[in-house]
Amino acid sequence: MARRRRQQGLERVLGAPALFATVYGNVGSSIYYALGVTAVFALGLTPLVFVIAGVIFSMTTMTYAEGTVRFPEAGGSSSFARHAFNELVSFGAAWAQMLNYVITISISAFFVPHYLSIFWGPLKTNPWDIIVGAGVIVVLVVLNIVGIREAAKLNITLAVLDFATQLLLVLLGFYLIFSPHVLVDNVHWGSAPTWSNFALAIPVGMIAYTGIETVSNLAEEARDPARNVPRAYLMTAIAVYAIFFTLPAIALSALPVKLVGGSYETLLALPPEEGGFRNDPVLGLVENLGLSGVLLDVIKVYVGILAATILFIATNAGVIGASRITYAMASYRQLPEIFRRVHPRFRTPWISLVFFAGILSILTLLPGQVDFLGTMYSFGAMLSFTIAHVSLIALRAKRPHDELVFRGRPNISIRGVDWPIFAFIGGLATGLAWLVVVIQTPSTRYAGLGWLVIGFATYIVYRRRVIRAPLRETVRAPLVISAAQLEYRSIVVPVAPGRESKEAVDVACRLATERRARVAAIAVVEVPLELPLDAEIPEAEREANELLDEARTIGDSYGVDVVARLARARRAGRAIVEEAEARHAEIIVMGSPRRRRTWRGVFGGTTDYVLKHATCRVMVVAAREAA
Repeated sequence: MARRRRQQGLERVLGAPALFATVYGNVGSSIYYALGVTAVFALGLTPLVFVIAGVIFSMTTMTYAEGTVRFPEAGGSSSFARHAFNELVSFGAAWAQMLNYVITISISAFFVPHYLSIFWGPLKTNPWDIIVGAGVIVVLVVLNIVGIREAAKLNITLAVLDFATQLLLVLLGFYLIFSPHVLVDNVHWGSAPTWSNFALAIPVGMIAYTGIETVSNLAEEARDPARNVPRAYLMTAIAVYAIFFTLPAIALSALPVKLVGGSYETLLALPPEEGGFRNDPVLGLVENLGLSGVLLDVIKVYVGILAATILFIATNAGVIGASRITYAMASYRQLPEIFRRVHPRFRTPWISLVFFAGILSILTLLPGQVDFLGTMYSFGAMLSFTIAHVSLIALRAKRPHDELVFRGRPNISIRGVDWPIFAFIGGLATGLAWLVVVIQTPSTRYAGLGWLVIGFATYIVYRRRVIRAPLRETVRAPLVISAAQLEYRSIVVPVAPGRESKEAVDVACRLATERRARVAAIAVVEVPLELPLDAEIPEAEREANELLDEARTIGDSYGVDVVARLARARRAGRAIVEEAEARHAEIIVMGSPRRRRTWRGVFGGTTDYVLKHATCRVMVVAAREAA
């Protein structure tokens, strides 16, 4: 039997709870550095900054939920922009995302040794945190080139444990040290922080919400995106609010703002050289909870090890994300073909891993400046979020009559268009936040704008001199042809009641075994016109899920990954074609009985539609007894 190949092992469990756990593993990790970085600028207003950033996060999650359900493919804001505008705007969003991944890798790896300093103090300061952080990046890049996969169940367990630990710290803080009086005394309006620093702290505070693109990038693995994606975003938002709206208040109660030497400061924002906890803010909170003795030592060790582990996993998620988006950009001819090349032995995009996840991330890490990493992340994230909001507004305006399975709220209807109020508010907020970062931080302004200039210059030269294609045109890279035969990387197989469908899955799995490809099984629930697309049809959905489970069982017998997808549509044929296009499939394998009445279609309406409209190859399989 062929060796089993798992894409992070998530396909079996990607319902809303599993999506939430996976996303919170990324979002929840950011509190271990965002608390200190934000306090540098916000001081006593840090809790308020996280609340404001949380409101912006709410608007952004609504935009991503609708866009991801509408286009359940990896790419996030880049995918939205491609459908709403053109390839040039899509590249801008993707390039901003690339910056986010590079910074996420750098800052997460940089803070791993800070929390391990409970075992050796120098790990908290330069140069040891830089050396160990760079070592973490090198190790993870090598492991991803070799092809070591994440253990999905371990990630989910750690995410749940992480959330439970953070919640425990909040409860202990409220019981032991929380003081509204101290929080009020921490605030000195207009002076500590200054209004300019307060404005800058808001986009910096958004670093706490790293990982919002994760659901979009996992949408291809979700069985029922229309239901699971919005629920996952909602669950993430609730969990984030529970921690991020409370933990900063606890931290500022434990480490209040004080007037020292004529200036206001908090130990939460000071570097370790000055006795502060900017490099390990959560450990600083633990030390000042009012605990002592063995209990304090045990909790410090526990939190330090958990934080380092969570940050290590977050770094790996950034490495995987950088390689995925680089491969996708090269597939759409946004980056040179070299970044699509896979290692001849390990079959991984090793060049993109080495260059973007490795070299660039280490270069941004070398200065060892936490503040710079925070503002650089804000530069890329605010730009990417703004493009996502504007793209959703444009899609609503250009295609007002599209029937959507999920529609974000609130909306206002004007002249036949449901305008998304959340996208307008979110886009305005993230756009202004981006301008604040550009205007107020010279180092970030020059580095960020330089990143954009280099990216667009590369894109323009590559498109005009190498591809010789218009800048705005969507161009897919050609299929990979081996010396002997076509290499199928992605296979779509529709499933329906009947033996023909089982035969098709069997053929697709055998083909995948020979080509080392992935199979996506799609079951379409055809919704009558008199019902909305998101209507509950329990019997049809139950049957579809049973068919998908059966397809996965067949795949398991071959050692082949079968990703299950349940789709809702008016016509099954159209849904199948759209799924194949979204997954960039090279072939669709369909089971269909031959009709006797040839004037009504050779194979049946759905199969005939797919044969006529599919942009990839189509293989039709007949049941053995029929053959």
